[in-house]
Amino acid sequence: MTLPFPDIELSEGLIRKFDKSGPRYTSYPTADRFRSDFSEQSYQHYLGQRADNGSNPPLSIYVHLPFCESLCYFCACNKIITKDHGRAAEYLRYLDKEMALVASRIGSDRKTVQLHLGGGTPTFFNADELRQLMAMLRSHFDFAPDAELGVEIDPRTVGDGTLSMLAELGFNRNSFGVQDFDPAVQQAVNRIQPLEMVEKAVAESRKANFQSINADLIYGLPKQTVGSFSITLDSLIRIAPDRIALYNYAHLPSRFKAQRQIVESDLPSAEERLQIFLMSTRRLLDAGYVYIGLDHFSKPDDELNKARLDNSLHRNFQGYTTRAECDLIGFGVSAISKVGHSYSQSVRTVSAYYQFLDAGALPVEKGIALNKDDLLRRHIIMTLMCSAPLVMAAINSAHGIDFETYFAREMSLLQQYADAGLITIEREAIRVTAQGRLFVRAVAMVFDHYLVQPTTSTYSKLI
Repeated sequence: MTLPFPDIELSEGLIRKFDKSGPRYTSYPTADRFRSDFSEQSYQHYLGQRADNGSNPPLSIYVHLPFCESLCYFCACNKIITKDHGRAAEYLRYLDKEMALVASRIGSDRKTVQLHLGGGTPTFFNADELRQLMAMLRSHFDFAPDAELGVEIDPRTVGDGTLSMLAELGFNRNSFGVQDFDPAVQQAVNRIQPLEMVEKAVAESRKANFQSINADLIYGLPKQTVGSFSITLDSLIRIAPDRIALYNYAHLPSRFKAQRQIVESDLPSAEERLQIFLMSTRRLLDAGYVYIGLDHFSKPDDELNKARLDNSLHRNFQGYTTRAECDLIGFGVSAISKVGHSYSQSVRTVSAYYQFLDAGALPVEKGIALNKDDLLRRHIIMTLMCSAPLVMAAINSAHGIDFETYFAREMSLLQQYADAGLITIEREAIRVTAQGRLFVRAVAMVFDHYLVQPTTSTYSKLI
């Protein structure tokens, strides 16, 4: 069966053929390829290179705030479940220590165009603590007047004045974890949040003049059916957030302890999951949303879609972004940084994080220094992930190669996607077609050198 959409023909046959497990490519190499021999000294080296460089890319900052009051059974994030809000103040003190250490090594060029607070639950922190956090950040970094400041919000933590307070602190983008409005699904995943709660939070966000409001949905959760999820979509389409992320739940209880609370017999079958995806995509496109890529939809006038149309879309650890390539500085437990030709990740536990900082050391657990081949393949993979034209002459000029010779094997493997109408291979460029945007992960995997090497990671399905 083929379903026509405004700019996509979505074929069940193609999905069944090309729906495989693979990375999401928020980086290349992917985080499962980071190495323990990339140390604090390695990270300091790349921070120092930036300090010595007269011309640097702007900064994007991510702060991981790990605390949650209750456990959502589907969650695969690095979080700490606690009702002890006193832990937030201690964590802020150590975040300030980490910021000071990075600032002392990075040099005076600290222009920042993007900030994202993730978790955990950032709004676990009270208003005074969030004001303190923003004061710390502004004391160490120079925020551009038009900087994007985004925050993830659990609707259950929104009280009177929460959204206006966040707006006063400079936040202009937010994202609400909706997942599903069905009470039976919410009960099955231990996340009870009535529809009215989300409606109110979105309305207050608009009143506070947030420029872009996102809502996250997850399909494949226990108790979900095509019919029940369609009702959830009815409500969300009526609420009309600017962006919608439609995530595929990956049930990996061997990796994520929280997921062991889910009753596996309650999970929808692979066939029903596919039908939920097909129905959801049809509903969102029929409602006027534009498919950006992977899990993301936006209204036509949203800046994400504008960036898609003018080929300025980018991708990093926060997903799709409109900002040009930045150096990313991550703060907090498990946060990932990208500085120069390197990635690094912090330790995952609060105790280890505090121990490093008490010793005056950056809390680096692992990372990777990119070689020339990594940089070349990252350029290609990230271009494909944003469905932008892959212009071979530009690749040749930037990396000093002959594309068709260097990638003779990959060009042969790409032919199956060209034959299926997912890409076009022209003399000067490889282009992702409209329906090919659904399969960019599969196309990008062709260029992933690390996939031929073993890994302990289990990747999610493409769809």
